[in-house]
Amino acid sequence: MTTLTLDTARTIIAAALAKGAELKLKPLTVAVLDAGGALVALERQDGASRMRPDIAIGKANGAVQMGMGSRALWKRAEEQPYFIQSMNALAGGSLVPVPGGVLIRRDGAIVGAVGITGDTSDNDETAAVAGIEAAGLTADKG
Repeated sequence: MTTLTLDTARTIIAAALAKGAELKLKPLTVAVLDAGGALVALERQDGASRMRPDIAIGKANGAVQMGMGSRALWKRAEEQPYFIQSMNALAGGSLVPVPGGVLIRRDGAIVGAVGITGDTSDNDETAAVAGIEAAGLTADKG
């Protein structure tokens, strides 16, 4: 099965937010996209700024559309800024190349991505991995 269900997305979000609470992170916003880049679910915690949903979606979108976690995109942006700038233009500005966008894999196949924003990028990524793993799936940070 290579689809990502709403129930699975909700499990990912709940576990990611629980990890954020455990680590005492700032208010998080979590977006879960399917393999085609469509939004399956999104939650923004109280206190998260208005732009956070766009950032979370951008982290996940960049990962799923490029087939690599946003940590890899971040490294590529450092090495090839013009390439990432061009990819962001092609993505309509919805590619955020910093850690926090994590691919979701099942049996090696990409089934979606999680984007989290609100704290440091490394902490956002940690929460994303926790959410994906809690759903019994494999996290690919890139």
